[in-house]
Amino acid sequence: MFTRPFRPSKISLSFERLLFAKQPMTTRAPLMSKRPKRGVPEGLWQRCPGCGESIYWKEAEKLLNVCPKCEYHFYVSAQERIRHVLDEGTFEEWDTQLRTADPLEFVDASKSYKERMAIEQKKCGLTDAALTGGGMIRARRVAFGVTDSQFIMGSMGSVVGERLVRLIERATDESLALIIISGSGGGARMHEGILSLMQMAKVSAALARYDRAGGLFISVLTNPTMGGVAASFASLGDLVYAEPKALVGFAGPRTIKATIRLELPKGFQTSEFLLEHGFVDRIVSRSRLKSEIARAIDYCGK
Repeated sequence: MFTRPFRPSKISLSFERLLFAKQPMTTRAPLMSKRPKRGVPEGLWQRCPGCGESIYWKEAEKLLNVCPKCEYHFYVSAQERIRHVLDEGTFEEWDTQLRTADPLEFVDASKSYKERMAIEQKKCGLTDAALTGGGMIRARRVAFGVTDSQFIMGSMGSVVGERLVRLIERATDESLALIIISGSGGGARMHEGILSLMQMAKVSAALARYDRAGGLFISVLTNPTMGGVAASFASLGDLVYAEPKALVGFAGPRTIKATIRLELPKGFQTSEFLLEHGFVDRIVSRSRLKSEIARAIDYCGK
């Protein structure tokens, strides 16, 4: 049995000529349209500064903003610190009415101090770099303070110093354990001149009175804790805890190296280096911080 070979009919050939002959090649519709590629939604993945790996951000959030691969501790805001450490719904903010008066009417190359403060307040949702108040840690009432590096690098202005002093004095009067988490990469705030510099001595003096009254001060150092904060209250704790691989010191490593013209030790100014040299009592990961503080309060009978 023979099959007849396929040959296009005259009708089909003429139809093709009508359809394509007068169209330039560039305008012919493709036989199959390509589906546009879907981009990855922003914020789902983030590169870890510690290990360089791309991590799924929701997984890191479950670990309190810690890298699941290398345990690098990402920045968290003052409000998040409160949620991580204090019992839910127990925080009561104190001294919210305090505002800077801009005594020097400071203006830098780009904007005035008042304008800068308004921008920072809108960006961070804080009125200044320090947030203070009372709360509970595993049903233990404490006086609690935290500084936020996102607000002008957590630098110490008059309001930061005054809030911390009032927090310490209230902890003294009410015999409360005192917890301050330092997230300040800046020292004294230059916009307030000598008034800002005086806050170091002012807070340190309040801590001395608290110590004489028998109070327990637990200082927690996070990345970064630098400048006047590290040189004053952050280093004066009865117990000094630090997060892993936190940068802690007065001046930055590059500044010190340029000044003394010597090669600095490996890991200089990290919390691990400071633990070896006795500046830090214990390195505590973010997930264990609440339990460690509660245990220390119980051990000290506060």
